[in-house]
Amino acid sequence: MANPNRLVIAFKSLFQLGVQPVVLNALYRFGLATGHYQRVTGKHAAGGGWQLKAVLPVPKQEELLAILGGDSQKKLLVEADEIVAGKARLFGGDAVPLQLSIQGKLSDWTAYETGRASIPYSLFPGLPANDIKFIWEPARFGWAFTLGRAYLVSNENKYSETFWRYFETFCDANPPCLGPHWMSGQEVALRLMAFVWAAQIFESAPASTPERKTRVAASIAAHAARIPPTLVYAQSQQNNHLLIEAAGLLTAGLALPDHPQSTQWSSLGWKWLNAGLRSQIDGYGEYTQHSTNYHRLMLQVALWANALIHNANTPALERIRSTRWPRQTTDAVGRATHWLLALLDLDSGRTPNLGANDGAYIFPLTICPFDDYRPVLHSAARAFLNYDLPRGPWDEMSLWFGIPFESKKYVQLPRYLGDQIYGKNSWAFLRMAQFRSRPSHADQLHLDLWWRGQNIARDAGTYLYNVAPPWDNRLTTARVHNTVTLNGRDQFTRAGRFLYLDWFDAYRKNTIETGVNVLQSTSAHYHAYRRPGIRHTRTVTAYADERWIIQDELLVKPLFIMPDNHRSPREGSLRKRSALNAPRLPANQPLYRLQWLLPDWEWEIVPLPEEMHAAGCDLRLRSSHGWLTIRISTDSYTAKTYEDTFKIGLVRAGETLYGNVEPTALDGWFSPTYGVKAPALSLSMTLAMPGCGSFTTEFIFPR
Repeated sequence: MANPNRLVIAFKSLFQLGVQPVVLNALYRFGLATGHYQRVTGKHAAGGGWQLKAVLPVPKQEELLAILGGDSQKKLLVEADEIVAGKARLFGGDAVPLQLSIQGKLSDWTAYETGRASIPYSLFPGLPANDIKFIWEPARFGWAFTLGRAYLVSNENKYSETFWRYFETFCDANPPCLGPHWMSGQEVALRLMAFVWAAQIFESAPASTPERKTRVAASIAAHAARIPPTLVYAQSQQNNHLLIEAAGLLTAGLALPDHPQSTQWSSLGWKWLNAGLRSQIDGYGEYTQHSTNYHRLMLQVALWANALIHNANTPALERIRSTRWPRQTTDAVGRATHWLLALLDLDSGRTPNLGANDGAYIFPLTICPFDDYRPVLHSAARAFLNYDLPRGPWDEMSLWFGIPFESKKYVQLPRYLGDQIYGKNSWAFLRMAQFRSRPSHADQLHLDLWWRGQNIARDAGTYLYNVAPPWDNRLTTARVHNTVTLNGRDQFTRAGRFLYLDWFDAYRKNTIETGVNVLQSTSAHYHAYRRPGIRHTRTVTAYADERWIIQDELLVKPLFIMPDNHRSPREGSLRKRSALNAPRLPANQPLYRLQWLLPDWEWEIVPLPEEMHAAGCDLRLRSSHGWLTIRISTDSYTAKTYEDTFKIGLVRAGETLYGNVEPTALDGWFSPTYGVKAPALSLSMTLAMPGCGSFTTEFIFPR
């Protein structure tokens, strides 16, 4: 008999994800089980002799030097020299040994995909065990972009020789369709595009012998031939897989115009690239994966394709239905550029660590660090919005994508009222999503707060996907986000490592603040959970004196069924009295937990004075601009009634620093990129609130 839990998940997936992606995924699994993909992809194109054509723009050396300047040029050459010495910076982190070989006899890629062959993870000492991403990432050849940029700046042949040496190492150790490096069509496509770019940059280098050029053209053809048979899997995912594989096919079709499948590849890639961009960007401009990191990746794919169609001049491109972007596609990408620009912190160039962040940065054509979003966003603004934005070292990427700086419109970065709230030297993002696709994190009503370029209230990030619990992609849970959770439960149903079901939407409420000191206020709410069901309303207000107040109101069924337009002015006070006068808490009453994830700074905690008639504390943090205060409180507490449930705690790196809380291993961590976690401070308040209750948080910044 089938596992009933799996059966329930299957039915929910069918109805919540949609019939098409579930059926397409089933077809892919059927092809694996029957050996169809092993037979089809094993017949990769033999031979060679195809001519590789230059299809991408290449900036002039003087243009690069003018943007980089002396310091940036030195940083670029230092990183390139690390690669020459055998190390690469994966996911924007520290340099680690560059490993491209899989020892032992290799099996067909389908054997690894189905589990019939095991991957020798032990070959990669010092990296987390059993995580395929640490094997795949070096073989994406993202580090080749650093070598190419260094070569163009310096004319040093050692950078081209290093690329060719590693290229030959990979090809010798990983023949087409053998080994784990050929499991994913997305990984194959990313490597293909890196090969096309590097072969063009190093085309005239002394290390680029005719034999090497012939071999890279043949390898690109073999990579392109691997993608179409399993494109059904990319279509089932409805995410970055489809965009990247489509861009890879478009690239191969244009770069190998003499190949017999050139037109098929380019036409197929163009078709699915446009279809994917139009379907994966919603009406507000948010990308389907609900992640700032993957939103940036999507924009990079669009910029790459934009450079191709404006630079390449091949018969394959002429045979595509149109060599210009369809209007629907440019409208979608324009909305997406606006959406992410609105989340850009002007002082630091960073954005909230929203959703999945697995360190993806597929075309690192910049000296700026991994978490600086200006290179991609400024390029996208120029390419798709015709906006000219402030200049800086981030403009290097615009050069590589062939985007001119002489735009017609100079604009200030967009500031939208609603999800974003703005103070004088601070701003916040309140997460209130209406999902059209599965969420990657359970983060409804999460608040990200920024002040003077510093991320004060932050999103924990991702850390790792494919390791043993508790780090098997568990930073997705609502517990580690800046929101309120109920009875220790997650907001949505976790049905797999990358799958949430039973998600719900959050809705904005228009608020009118009359206080003379109020700069902006917004409110949002959701109805969620079962047994009991609750309504959570969060109101965020920014004040002119560098204060922020966040109010969380919790109402339990059936109290929240009263329509909003029938609420009386006395309703708030009635809620408070009903909570204070409630009987002793039964075992099944709701237990709420409010959490704030904060920087790992010097701290001190002071209890609130009795005259405030509220339970809570002041947490003071020492920033580079002075001490700031985070005050959390509730007036829904009396010691006689709820003493056994009321808890305040401060946790760092899974260990309690203050209070009577029992932390989990996930509490008090922040992951800036994949495979990296750093201590953070988790401030929490837990309290039982039968019927209704509230939390109040105040951020007080030094003026």
